[in-house]
Amino acid sequence: MHLDLTGKTALVTGASKGIGLAIAQVLAAEGCHLHLAARNGEAMEQARTRLEAEHGVRVAVHALDLSRTDAMERLARDVGDVDILINNAGDIPAGSIEILDEEAWRRGFDLKVFGYITLARLYYPRLKGRGGVILNVIGNSGENWDASYIAGSTGNAALMSFTKALGGRSLDHGVRVVAVNPGPVATDRMLKIMKRKAIDMLGDEARWEELFDKYPGKRPATSEEVADLCAFLASPRAGYITGTVVTIDGGIAARGSVI
Repeated sequence: MHLDLTGKTALVTGASKGIGLAIAQVLAAEGCHLHLAARNGEAMEQARTRLEAEHGVRVAVHALDLSRTDAMERLARDVGDVDILINNAGDIPAGSIEILDEEAWRRGFDLKVFGYITLARLYYPRLKGRGGVILNVIGNSGENWDASYIAGSTGNAALMSFTKALGGRSLDHGVRVVAVNPGPVATDRMLKIMKRKAIDMLGDEARWEELFDKYPGKRPATSEEVADLCAFLASPRAGYITGTVVTIDGGIAARGSVI
């Protein structure tokens, strides 16, 4: 299926690795010009060289700490207008309420919850009238509550509500606001969460791979599977989808399991 993204411009946060980088690769293959934002400038420079050479698109790199409001404001100024905003930067720590201190909660929320909301606030007025898409990559713990990932469950649930509230009215202004809820995905970030869960469930972080036996298909999702879904939802092919959160977790949330 051709997604009609050729010539569009997208801003992807958290784009140095994992899901964000996979989204950048899929969008570039569809002919979409890119702005990549994350802390790791070197990794994004390597991605820029490869994507420009392979797909002939323009790629700009913005290396900065996206947990700060002033950095978000600077990013929006430097990037300018886009057709698609992909909010993906986030690293809310795993752990129970007894383990996580206030600093951990605030640090995770500043980057992901307030980070997504801030960029949406900055870009929504620009998109009104000219059209565009805001896509939030959230996480299935927002609908499938997990006491061992309590900060993530809370923050993700907030972002789900934000997506539905804004997306429920946004098409009146020519804007679509949608979200994707991945379950476990084979990324570096998942490894940290899995090790924490292995401690809580098995008493040993080194046994984290044993948890795969509990997953549908005995595996996590791939970044590419999530990226393909994001690209479709960001495209004109999904032009009547807004205010919706699409879950991609192999049925984990549907069965009421946290893993």
